[in-house]
Amino acid sequence: MAADPEHTAGLDANPPLAAELAEAPAGRLDLLMLGALAPLAGLGAGLIGATFRLGLDEADRLRDRLIGWSHGESLPGFALIVIACAAGAALAAWMVRRFAPPASGSGIPQVEAVLSGDIPPAPPHLLVVKFLGGILAIGSGLALGREGPSIQMGAVIAHQTGQWFGRGWGDRRVLLAAGAGAGLATAFNAPIAGAVFVLEELLKRFETRVAIAALGASAAAIWISRKLLGNAPDFAVGQLTHATFWMGPLFILLGIAGGLGGIVYNRTLLGTLDAAGRLAHVPAEARAGVIGAVVGAIGWFAPTLVGGGDQITAGALAGIGAIAVIPFLIVLRLLMGSASYAAGTPGGLFAPLLVLGAELGLWLGKLFALALPGFGIQPEGFAVVGMAALFVGIVRAPVTGIVLVTEMTANVTMLLPMIVACFVAMLVPTVLGDSPIYDSLRARLSLHRERAAMPGSQVDGSSR
Repeated sequence: MAADPEHTAGLDANPPLAAELAEAPAGRLDLLMLGALAPLAGLGAGLIGATFRLGLDEADRLRDRLIGWSHGESLPGFALIVIACAAGAALAAWMVRRFAPPASGSGIPQVEAVLSGDIPPAPPHLLVVKFLGGILAIGSGLALGREGPSIQMGAVIAHQTGQWFGRGWGDRRVLLAAGAGAGLATAFNAPIAGAVFVLEELLKRFETRVAIAALGASAAAIWISRKLLGNAPDFAVGQLTHATFWMGPLFILLGIAGGLGGIVYNRTLLGTLDAAGRLAHVPAEARAGVIGAVVGAIGWFAPTLVGGGDQITAGALAGIGAIAVIPFLIVLRLLMGSASYAAGTPGGLFAPLLVLGAELGLWLGKLFALALPGFGIQPEGFAVVGMAALFVGIVRAPVTGIVLVTEMTANVTMLLPMIVACFVAMLVPTVLGDSPIYDSLRARLSLHRERAAMPGSQVDGSSR
């Protein structure tokens, strides 16, 4: 990508978004131009996000068909699956290392770093690496989410839209943030959550211009994505009854579990990344290949346990799962998700952590129902609340979490319990001094950049 003349002075010429907004003129013509470009960027983000989802669906079907066929081939079939998954993960890691290191991981820390002025926007060719690398990695069974690539690709498309129309940095950054939200909206068929995510997580403050752009981009993204994907919510949830007054303490306990679970998740993920960092002398492709091979072996025995995990979440929301088995599933998916993220391939965290939240809520709901048979407890309702509670415990974006789960399940019955549980899930890790996961990942990104800039550095260039 050719150097942007506005970057010729270095990153000091790329001030934080909040500063740009404070200095930006409030002219009606500029606002109208922004209002016109945001839906256009949203259309691009929605189109590529929906196509990405379709590609992942096809990759999942292909993997399942191969595993089904391989079971008839005994040991050679097992070896084929392990090798294929290892090769897919290794190829994804090679694409990232060779062509676009910023495509590693979810991309959300990178988007936040661009908005804060720490790094320049990603080049357009990242779209190819993120798209193909994400399909290879997640299609190989790595426990990663579709939303990270969708968010980063949406941000790149929106920034390029502003550049094509000759907008200044203020408008381009607003569009970049809005495009990221449109990517999230497309990933989960959740337009309101996409807009809220921009304000609560990416910007961390309310700005009128950003709100206008985020709403326009998310609306346009959903309009085009639903044309390709349909209108149904991501997950079907059965009829749930409203929680009674006396169930309040149970949702407080679920919130505590979500907050503590968030701390465990964050520390496990960061610890795994640290361990991977100590293996920097090993080629990135080799590390990813080993992780892919292990995931492939797991997938051969239990195909539904690998990949993004939507099948597991759907099962939890239907109340499916044995009390004795769920804890083992949670631990397995936690370790698999952390290792998958450390592979350095494209892929997000949201979908895998929603799996953990649904299973955590289902497990506690089943325990509560067993201990309190007269309360009429529906464990699947606790699974819905658990998704939001663990999300908040990890990300610390409560409004985004509540709205996201509500839109994904098309269920408002559990809205009040979600608010109660998310309040506690936000409080517990904050009091205990645990940082939100994307703050920690962004700090790692900054440290990585500093080390890479040191003379004689051997840092491999990947970032998460």
